[in-house]
Amino acid sequence: MTAPLTVPTRVSTPVVRPAPDPALLANAIRALAMDAVQAANSGHPGMPMGMAEIAVALWNRHLRHNPANPHWPDRDRFVLSNGHGSMLQYALLHLSGYALPLEELKRFRQLHSKTPGHPELGVTPGVETTTGPLGQGLANAVGMALAEKLLAAEFNRPGHAIVDHRTYVFVGDGCLMEGISHEASSLAGTLRLAKLIAFYDDNGISIDGETKGWFTDDTPRRFEAYGWHVIADIDGHDAEAVDAAIRHEPSPDTMRQIVSLRMPDALLERVEAAARARGVSPSSLMRALIAAGLDRSYAAVAESDVATELVALRRRLDEIAERLPPAAMPTQPTMVSLPEPLTDATDAGN
Repeated sequence: MTAPLTVPTRVSTPVVRPAPDPALLANAIRALAMDAVQAANSGHPGMPMGMAEIAVALWNRHLRHNPANPHWPDRDRFVLSNGHGSMLQYALLHLSGYALPLEELKRFRQLHSKTPGHPELGVTPGVETTTGPLGQGLANAVGMALAEKLLAAEFNRPGHAIVDHRTYVFVGDGCLMEGISHEASSLAGTLRLAKLIAFYDDNGISIDGETKGWFTDDTPRRFEAYGWHVIADIDGHDAEAVDAAIRHEPSPDTMRQIVSLRMPDALLERVEAAARARGVSPSSLMRALIAAGLDRSYAAVAESDVATELVALRRRLDEIAERLPPAAMPTQPTMVSLPEPLTDATDAGN
C-alpha cells in the first residue's frame, strides 16, 4: 500500500526545535566567517560579524527549508543581496546540514571550490541566485516573490494551498544606493508582494568608509512611500527583537521590511587596528574577544555619545591583545578550527 502524499504547511507542521543559545549560534557563524576569511587572506568579514544574530533569528526560527532536498518546490527563498558577505550564507548552510562540509569552508575563495567570493547559483547547494552586483539580489528577490504570488493565484484552491512560501532578502547600504533596487522595490509595493521580507543592514559603512558623506537618504520613509510596511529601529544584535519583528503581521497585502541598528563593522576596524599594533592576527583577537564575552560591546559603541564606552572597549582590546602570543599572524594563512564550545553546534547541523 502506498502511503498518502502529505504536503507540509505552516499550520499543519509547525517547526518544533530545541531552543539553543542564540549567542552561541551567532558566535559559531562569526568564528567560521573570520577563520575562512583569514585562511583565504581575502574577503569581507564585517557583514557576517554584524548580521549573525539576524541570521540566527531567521534561519533557526522561521526559514522553512530542507537541507536534504535544497530544491523542494515550496521552500522559503533566501537571497543575500549584499553578496560580498558570502561567508555568512556559507556558515549558515554548513551549520544547517547542507552538503557543504567544513573542508569547503576552508577553501573559501579558492578556484573550483563550492564557496566562491560571492554566492553563485549552481555552485553551492542552498544558494538561490548569483549575487554580487549590489542591488541585484533585492531585484531577484522581488522576482521570486512575484513568481510565488502568480503561482499561488494559478494553482491554490480553498483549503489546499500548494504554493505558500516567503522570500527573505538581506540588503546593505550599497544595495540601496543602486537604482535597480529602488525600481524593483517600487514595483513590489505596487504589486503588493506581501510575502517579501527584507532585512536592511543599516550600519552606515561601505568599502570606502562611512557613508554619511554620500548616502543620506531617509530609507524607512522612502520605502514607506513605495508602499512597504517598515519596522524601524530594531536592534540587529538582539535575536529576540529580530524574531518579534519577523513575527509581526501587518495587513495581508503589505510588505515587511526590518531596519536594523548599527552593525559591528566599526568594532571590526578597531579589532584590526589593535591586532596590527600588537602583531597578532585579527582572527585571534576577535576569537579572544568573543571568548571573553565582550562581543556585545558594539551595541554600546553604536550609540552617538559613547566616548567613555569607546575608550573602555579600546582598553579591553589592548588588554586581550597583550595576552595573545606574538607572531600569531602567519605568512601562509591557515584555517583555525572552531573552539570546543561550538563543536556540538557544528556537528548537529543546527
